[in-house]
Amino acid sequence: MAHIDDPKTQRANLNYIKTSMKEPLLTREREFELARRWREDGDEAALHELVRSYLRLVVSTASRFRNYGLPMGDLVQEGNVGLMQAAARFEPQREVRFSTYATWWIRSAMQDYVLRNWSIVRTGTTAAQKSLFFNLRRLRARIDDASGTRLSDEGRQIIAEQLNVDVGEVESMEVRLGGFDQSLNAPLSDSSDDDWMDFLPDTGPSPESVAIGMRDAETRSRWLAEALRELSPREQTIIRQRRLTDEGATLEELGRELGVSKERVRQLESRALGKLKDSMLRRIELPGDILLET
Repeated sequence: MAHIDDPKTQRANLNYIKTSMKEPLLTREREFELARRWREDGDEAALHELVRSYLRLVVSTASRFRNYGLPMGDLVQEGNVGLMQAAARFEPQREVRFSTYATWWIRSAMQDYVLRNWSIVRTGTTAAQKSLFFNLRRLRARIDDASGTRLSDEGRQIIAEQLNVDVGEVESMEVRLGGFDQSLNAPLSDSSDDDWMDFLPDTGPSPESVAIGMRDAETRSRWLAEALRELSPREQTIIRQRRLTDEGATLEELGRELGVSKERVRQLESRALGKLKDSMLRRIELPGDILLET
């Protein structure tokens, strides 16, 4: 998924880098003063000065992620978001340099961006998967050759121990990083008119099954309506409000409405369900199709 910026974008990125490198570095005292003014007084001028002084940190971090084939400008923008988040959360009284604190936020923002855009398939969601994604190549280069072959069992075990993950996760991530995105509309070969999509199995119901299901549903609805007409008005009320609505009424609610006890409503419901089942059984040949519970 390598991405090559167009000349105009490259010039804009270069100008941004030059501008960021011209910003003066801050002393610890000035850094804390700006952070305090922003945090306590809402001084936006102090915030802007603090952020501008560490744009070089964003550029430096973005350069470390260029090997993933994503636009440098996009990486910088994501890093700027992380820098602003750091400025919003920085607490000067903890006596930690802002650059140290902001580095984590900048790197985290860029890592999330890489994971979202490196592939159309989610590459990593857990902490272990993210650690594997960003460290597997580096660790592999240390313990294995660069021939492009799969890692040995011993190599996977070493990486798993260093990153505190399962060997199976190392193998799974190795396969993901060794693959590439491919469109389902791509031809099988240069000489073929067939796409990969043409060979995907259709696991959905067939048109015949859909039509039969719709017909059966209509039949069951008609039988149920006819069976309901055989019940007394009070029994119909109980069945409709207890069984034929998304949120069925409680026995207590129906008891108040009908002027009887909860136990009496339960008895009427049980009797009505029995009548419905008997009525439905008279209409079908397979009793197992009845879905009513008594």
